[in-house]
Amino acid sequence: MDDKIMSGCGLSGILNKKGKRFSGKDIIQSIALMHDRSNGLGGGFAAYGIYPEHKEYYALHLFYDHQKARNKVENTLEKYFSIKQREEIPTRKVKNISNQPLIWRYFVKPDPNQLESRELTEEEYVVEQVMNVNENIAGAYIFSSGKNMGVFKGVGYPEDIADFFMLEDYEAYLWTAHGRFPTNTPGWWGGAHPFTLLDWSIVHNGEISSYGANKRYIEMHGYKCTMMTDTEVITYLFDLLIRKHKLPIEAVIQAIASPLWSEIERMEPQAQNIAKTIRTVYGSCLLNGPFSIILGHSQGFIALNDRIKLRPLVVAEDEERMYVASEESAIREVCPEPDKIWTPRGGEAVIAQLENAGKGVV
Repeated sequence: MDDKIMSGCGLSGILNKKGKRFSGKDIIQSIALMHDRSNGLGGGFAAYGIYPEHKEYYALHLFYDHQKARNKVENTLEKYFSIKQREEIPTRKVKNISNQPLIWRYFVKPDPNQLESRELTEEEYVVEQVMNVNENIAGAYIFSSGKNMGVFKGVGYPEDIADFFMLEDYEAYLWTAHGRFPTNTPGWWGGAHPFTLLDWSIVHNGEISSYGANKRYIEMHGYKCTMMTDTEVITYLFDLLIRKHKLPIEAVIQAIASPLWSEIERMEPQAQNIAKTIRTVYGSCLLNGPFSIILGHSQGFIALNDRIKLRPLVVAEDEERMYVASEESAIREVCPEPDKIWTPRGGEAVIAQLENAGKGVV
């Protein structure tokens, strides 16, 4: 039984509700406490607000297996974008981190002439090129593509990945973190969490048994799943439902973690009609299997677990911050006495937003 620990993986997230940036030390300390939930085959962090000097540019983080892949990607980026800056992402040597790829970042803006001629939004244009690179250029992976945010991940325990990327030197108003214990998918640099698209980032504990149906549905809408893991599809589902279909977050949650039919039958008529409609129209978006996830975005985070709560999730709050983690101890490690701490019910979303976020903004 030691080779398949179904309750493995650890999640953690910290949001400063006032938008004040803070160093990565707290999130590193929080996720490191859950060291035994992972096995060294994946760790990673998402950080929002880290590039204020480039906040109007998309920050593309890339893994390259070899120089040839880098050359091909840079030719592609020069064709479709204006590149303000390109550089290797700074790292340090860490004893437990090896076989790392080439790791670069680019601050880019879409070519305005191509945007106009093709009648695409900036976001749709960037998504198209992310999918293009990840599907068609062998040995290259865009693993982060948002504005004023970035993902740092790889093969290793999360505290070692943090040391490798020197995350104590970054400041963000929102951090999420993941320690991976892969069960059915390989442990490789691109397969570590978080998974991202634009400003969305997902960390996930669990196993999506509906992955095949979810993948077929999302690929009908132009997305390409290339990272060899079930978690990637969750990011694309949120992007599709929120950004493209413009559904309210309550409807998105009902599509992703829909109430059981027995619960729907007990609802008031109006709520029942809405729930049945969502189940009918977006049935292929339903995530089956045990899971807990944190969806990070530019305005905060959404924490959610499966309908019958097969994965742990704890939330806490104090005057300035919101916390979420797989274990209460991981929160109390950095916030010993929160004002409020609770365990969400199965299928209940916790929505944490910046205080200056517009009403209903996600």
